[in-house]
Amino acid sequence: MSRVVVCGSLNMDVIVESARRPQAGETLLGAKVSFLPGGKGLNQAVAAARLGAVTAMLGTIGHDAFGNTLRGFLADNDVDSSGVRALRQHATGLALIQVAQGDNAITVASGAILHFTSAMVRAKPRSDEVWVAQFETPVETTHALLMQARHAGARTVLNLAPFVPHPVRLLKCVDVAVLNEIELAQATGVHLRAASSRRTVAEACERLHARGPRAVIATLGERGAVVVTRDGPTNIPAFPAKVVDTTGAGDCFVGALAVKLAAGATPVEAARYACAASSCAVEKLGAGPSMPSVKDVAARLARA
Repeated sequence: MSRVVVCGSLNMDVIVESARRPQAGETLLGAKVSFLPGGKGLNQAVAAARLGAVTAMLGTIGHDAFGNTLRGFLADNDVDSSGVRALRQHATGLALIQVAQGDNAITVASGAILHFTSAMVRAKPRSDEVWVAQFETPVETTHALLMQARHAGARTVLNLAPFVPHPVRLLKCVDVAVLNEIELAQATGVHLRAASSRRTVAEACERLHARGPRAVIATLGERGAVVVTRDGPTNIPAFPAKVVDTTGAGDCFVGALAVKLAAGATPVEAARYACAASSCAVEKLGAGPSMPSVKDVAARLARA
């Protein structure tokens, strides 16, 4: 299996659990708070490492207590963090996550990651690697790193989350694009909602596929995923799960997908494994700490 390199965000997640979310101007008492490692980049890197890939993390943190905690968490999960830079003039990213009835709402103060540049990256992509990026890092940095990876012959995965405007040519550097139905609607202009048919989702994926990615994967939560390649669309069913917290499920999907791509799987094969992995992740609280092990996913696949 080749190495997975994740270029992305590292945040401290402040998770507030309550029976419901407060209305505007309302104060709710009796909530529970947890401080847990997160950020799309960190989550994806930890998922990849726990699922057996040699994994490296690239990004920026603040020169502060939260940053030290995140670096320690990466080390505890066997993720190489030598490419994570600590910036004295900026704080570590923080995400406020409100969890109620198994769903979440997230507000992010990005902090140091907004100052992550390609010039800070000393690692050179190799042709046998899988490079992963998201949109919690500056678009110009993401574009530069994926372009370098593509020129080196590495496979590239871009999670278009959260969706932001980007150069059209960026998608031409991408082997596999991953996004949920909200991000897919934003990327294509196709009107999508939770109940949209798989055919409608597939048509939107086809539209994005025409812009450059070799494969487009739409994650649909409890409905599974849709994969579009040059061979057309494939529906991937979801795996049953007892949902506790959906935070990080999409990141788990991306990390697991990268692991299977690194092992030589096709996008369709990798997406099925990723669906199984993310169904394990939603059964635990938090993002980074909820990422499953190889045994967890193997058990889920065996029961399918």
